[in-house]
Amino acid sequence: MYDMAELSCGLMLDEKAKYMMGVGKPQDLVECIARGVDMFDCVLPTRNGRNGQCLTMQGTLTIRNARYAKDLRPIDEECGCYTCRKYTRAYIRHLVKSNEMLAARLCTYHNLWTYLRLVKGARAAIIDGRFAAWRRATMDRLAIGWD
Repeated sequence: MYDMAELSCGLMLDEKAKYMMGVGKPQDLVECIARGVDMFDCVLPTRNGRNGQCLTMQGTLTIRNARYAKDLRPIDEECGCYTCRKYTRAYIRHLVKSNEMLAARLCTYHNLWTYLRLVKGARAAIIDGRFAAWRRATMDRLAIGWD
């Protein structure tokens, strides 16, 4: 996939936006941005959010796991989204286990916020001429994995 992204982007005009569909893992976004992709479209943050999987800058957190039953921390302590500011892992887990629709909304909102943080970080690093260092640091963080 990375080779094809690089080849395709290399064949396109530099002044035109490069769009990639169906790529959604945070690591893949970073690697495809490094190869020239400008825009992405993928269901992963919303689909996974509906199923109780929360994406963070440190990896993935499966909120339905029993270990979060009494965890009073936000999904991601570094995140400023509404979900992380207002709700605990324990409460969101309760909502997921109870099949409450609010769980899907909160996890999806958080996932989209995380993606926004990711691409804003990439954009700022590109503009500042420090993308290579940002990419290494970000990929190291995402490799932690969590669940």
